[in-house]
Amino acid sequence: MTEAVIVSTARSPIGRAFKGSLKDMRPDDLTAQMVRAALDKVPELDPRDLGDLILGCGLPGGEQGMNMGRVVSVLLGYDFLPGTTVTRYCSSSLQTTRMAFHAIKAGEGDAYVSAGVETVSRFVKGNSDAIPGQEITNPLFTDAMHRTESFTEGGQKWADPREDDHLPDVYIGMGQTAENVAQVLGMSREEQDRFAVRSQNLTEQRINEGFWAREITPVTLPDGTQVTADDGPRAGTTYEAVSQLKPVFRPDGTVTAGNACPLNDGAAALVIMSDQKAKDLGLTPLARIVSTGVTGLSPEIMGLGPVEAIPQALKHAGMSLDDIDLFEINEAFAVQSLGSAQQLGIPEDKLNVNGGAIAVGHPFGMTGARITATLINSLQWHDKQFGVESMCVGGGMGMAMVLERLS
Repeated sequence: MTEAVIVSTARSPIGRAFKGSLKDMRPDDLTAQMVRAALDKVPELDPRDLGDLILGCGLPGGEQGMNMGRVVSVLLGYDFLPGTTVTRYCSSSLQTTRMAFHAIKAGEGDAYVSAGVETVSRFVKGNSDAIPGQEITNPLFTDAMHRTESFTEGGQKWADPREDDHLPDVYIGMGQTAENVAQVLGMSREEQDRFAVRSQNLTEQRINEGFWAREITPVTLPDGTQVTADDGPRAGTTYEAVSQLKPVFRPDGTVTAGNACPLNDGAAALVIMSDQKAKDLGLTPLARIVSTGVTGLSPEIMGLGPVEAIPQALKHAGMSLDDIDLFEINEAFAVQSLGSAQQLGIPEDKLNVNGGAIAVGHPFGMTGARITATLINSLQWHDKQFGVESMCVGGGMGMAMVLERLS
């Protein structure tokens, strides 16, 4: 049976939105640099053999509009290469990898680029689709209230206690969903803060050891200077400092700027091909895509999306949690990453063992591909075989992928 394998990765440093190192980079230009870097790692591949350039973007619009995937193809000089742009919010570039995986398994192509980008710095007033005076949300949701839901016994299904006909709030702010998850799980502020400090401290440790530099491709800015490192990690982060920060989303809440990811800019790209194509080109693949999964749940507790997505992906793979060596669960918020892991029984010594998005950042459309690069890097660094990446997704979804390291 045909297998889909990843033969190269490239991911930019992650900049802080509005004031960071990548704030002057257009998203299409940034993506083009990463796609070029990923393709340059496999010079044996003729770009004309690529079936598609599939680009994930959380909020397409403005500079991120106009089918940016096709724009990137043309920027690279590949007018023969089709391009498309896909959004599944925080898992947009995991979705693009899934699409390449499925196309290869279906026998419809041999090689694809899966990429992702988000440049929050370039949004119009923080929203890529904002038009002054125009309401962009569906009024059917305007009466939706921020409700929590209760976790049923067994830990796999959410029981909806609503006694009215209101739709759940699909537009609910992500910070509010994090507060809902904290309330549903009864997770304390201290637990969240300590997990966030762990993320920062592990990231700092791995930076010093050279782990993160292994996966970063420098970005050349419009003025010719280069960016080589992530903006976000904070050396010397302590629990005492993080615990002093005020809640951001609710006066009596637990979610702060210290235990949540920042707003970011960044791009990443993968080259994915069939195992036979890789063999024909004499390439040694980095990893095999074993399976993927995507699930839905109430938008108001979207942070727990991995709780069902990971078991689904594992079921498709014919595997169990015990078969997995390392887990990368995106740290949009400490409560959702830690909470999802706790609900699944994932031990801490397998979870985000090099730090995570609380420290390095979470550019929405980039994150899927970035975590893939990090997971492959981590499996190599720690000499492990199987890994899972997963994330919660705005609007009430979860997504996951199982990878096997091959080299």
